[in-house]
Amino acid sequence: MSYRDDRYDRRSSRDYDDRRGGSGGLGRNLKTIRWDKEDLTKFEKDFYQVHPSVAELTREDVDSIRRKHNIEIVAGNNVPNPVRSFEEASYPDYILDELKYARFTDPTAIQIQGWPIALSGRDMVGIAETGSGKTLGFMLPSIVHINAQPYLQKGDGPIVLILAPTRELAVQIKTDYDRFGKSSKIKNTCVYGGIPKHEQAQDLKDGVEVVIATPGRLIDFLESGGTNLKRVTYLVMDEADRMLDMGFEPQVRKICSQIRPDRQTLMWSATWPKEVSELASDLCREAPVHITVGGTELKACHNIKQYVEVCPDYDKKDRFQKLMQKIMDGSKILIFVETKRGADSLTRDMRTSGWPALSIHGDKEQSERDWVLKEFREGRNPILIATDVAARGLDVKDIKYVLNYDMPNQIEDYVHRIGRTGRAGASGSAYSFFDPKKAKTGPELVKILEEAHQGVPDELRKLAMEAAKYAEIKRERYGSRR
Repeated sequence: MSYRDDRYDRRSSRDYDDRRGGSGGLGRNLKTIRWDKEDLTKFEKDFYQVHPSVAELTREDVDSIRRKHNIEIVAGNNVPNPVRSFEEASYPDYILDELKYARFTDPTAIQIQGWPIALSGRDMVGIAETGSGKTLGFMLPSIVHINAQPYLQKGDGPIVLILAPTRELAVQIKTDYDRFGKSSKIKNTCVYGGIPKHEQAQDLKDGVEVVIATPGRLIDFLESGGTNLKRVTYLVMDEADRMLDMGFEPQVRKICSQIRPDRQTLMWSATWPKEVSELASDLCREAPVHITVGGTELKACHNIKQYVEVCPDYDKKDRFQKLMQKIMDGSKILIFVETKRGADSLTRDMRTSGWPALSIHGDKEQSERDWVLKEFREGRNPILIATDVAARGLDVKDIKYVLNYDMPNQIEDYVHRIGRTGRAGASGSAYSFFDPKKAKTGPELVKILEEAHQGVPDELRKLAMEAAKYAEIKRERYGSRR
């Protein structure tokens, strides 16, 4: 087991079946498929009909739209023009009706440019901050894609496969497919570990057009013959950076080896590390169109008001109590802690003090996690305490406050955590207790705050300067040696 896998296994041992892999372990019994010998179902993937008003856009118009929404075409030739409305995306009436019923008024930036690319059947990489509308960015084109394909036959696997890093994210994506795929009678199932396989296995046996899956459980079904991926012509990797950070790359590669190579592949991510770039290069048959919204530099959503307080561990409980008394107004509050033990301890303390708090982490049974999230979403228990298991997979649109009781060790995790509020154009607030022991993240945190035009406490700035100076001394003394 690699260091990366071991790090996450210690945090969430129940998810281990979703991460073991490599040359042995999960997936070792998957056979190599000779695609040139397979009788594959013919399929179409270009369904984009350019709206007349989009076709009439001049180069200056296109550049203006992209600048307005901070859209950059990083790579790709003959990229379609952006659209400015749902109607200009040329979606069929059944999708436009669903969007109207959902009370969506305008497409988000990632959808403005991503939809024309996805509907054209192109491979693509879409980089945008959390809460930016990526799910609809790949889901609506997939519904159009499914409706244009031959019906499933007995024994067929899915037409669309969505790979997600966490059970929570997979379940959230399924909720959206239930909502928007209903009018087309599109069947879907969610495949993830932590619960018995029977119901998932029955769904796969009956036949579903869409499978939303975490890698480990999906490989279990592939190895056992519970499904196959020979009908998959539309592949999505959601939160690809998180997938690789959790050690899923060997499993992702094994799964993709079971999918026909002429598929359409779409990768969606909030950041663009080197590992994701290399994976995209390997998995896409053609050079993908690569778009970013907001640039590639890591930054927080500007709709979030960030408050950071330098606070040593021994003083944290008292300051936390005072903060809760100040902000608690019945709104949803998401509190992040570093460890499972810390989550249980803080939940116990809060409930003893009369606060309606519940917790979620990797050692919770899936049934309990589902119940806790339902209680939180519906507001019966408006305080949720979580480890990073919920940092990205949780999509609750009305979280008003995010609290970092324990600051994460990586600045990327900080950005993803606070991104649980301020979603889909809403505003929110994030409060963080910064322990001086984590001063090494100070320079990056200051940069994040300054980019979002947030206040930087003097004490934090001082710690950050000291940490940056210390890091420079280490580089000069040791160079590139570890």
